Amino acid sequence: MPELIGIAKMAAQSELLEAKSQVEYFEIGARSILNRTKPDMPFQWTINPYRGCEFGCHYCYARYTHEFMGMEDGRDFENKIYAKAAAPEILRRELRKLDRADHIAIGTATDPYQPAERRFGRTRAILEVFAEEKGRHLSITTKSDLVARDIDLLRETARRNVLSVNITITTLNRRLARLMEPRAPRPDLRLAAVRALTDAGIAAGVFPNPILPMITDSEEALDALASAARQAGAQYFGGGPLFLMPSAQKIFFPFLEKRFPKLAGPYRKLYAHSAYLGPEYKAQLRERIARLRQRHGLASSPVEYRPELWEGEEQGTLFPIQ
Repeated sequence: MPELIGIAKMAAQSELLEAKSQVEYFEIGARSILNRTKPDMPFQWTINPYRGCEFGCHYCYARYTHEFMGMEDGRDFENKIYAKAAAPEILRRELRKLDRADHIAIGTATDPYQPAERRFGRTRAILEVFAEEKGRHLSITTKSDLVARDIDLLRETARRNVLSVNITITTLNRRLARLMEPRAPRPDLRLAAVRALTDAGIAAGVFPNPILPMITDSEEALDALASAARQAGAQYFGGGPLFLMPSAQKIFFPFLEKRFPKLAGPYRKLYAHSAYLGPEYKAQLRERIARLRQRHGLASSPVEYRPELWEGEEQGTLFPIQ
């Protein structure tokens, strides 16, 4: 057996914090909390307080990250959850070196409000750091209504920094959502979180991502979701097609064969040569989403605002945040 190095070694040495019927929780050391993104991304840094995500979305692109820890079974991603140690201390140190104009996105690979957060509070601890900061540009993306628990911190953070919260809702159909995202909160609970956030004065919107061809991409389904988002107080509405890496295909294709057998063949053809869909489909989807935004009075990104205690560059350089 080859000697483990790097993150794989750290994972193997991680302390078991807790376990339940299907899921084990560990604590893992972290050299850094902020992760640098590629130049073409709309934000410069990401924060993921956990490695792995218990929601178990069958289409999740981030499953490959557990392979770095020597775990080839795609299900380990949802059954072995690692909480990062000393996150606030590391973050404070790293922020001292960071340009305040840089945008930071929380929850890009794993959900910051997955069930582990109720137990270990790593996301809340990170927000406590930002609630003491000023002049930062922040966004949070989650599928969980647990985000409403932190409205006190989010409100304080938004007074000092530019903040938006993206709630991901792939479908309003409860049964379909349960099939695709077996451990994630119901769509109506996520919409209630949007309402709670906007009522508290926090900029929030809905991401219907990923939009799945032949499953959630019809104009009727997306229109219903955009309408519900608007009624819940959402300010903006996203929309990006399914990105299906090989690690995700290992889970998603068997899921289709079991639950949507007629779609298994077409999907294998769609993603036979690339994890991305073609430009024609993307263009059609962009046009569809644009129509829905116009119909329901939704922006494509958070609405510009100046925080009450803002310290930073001049207004006009703050948004958009994606």
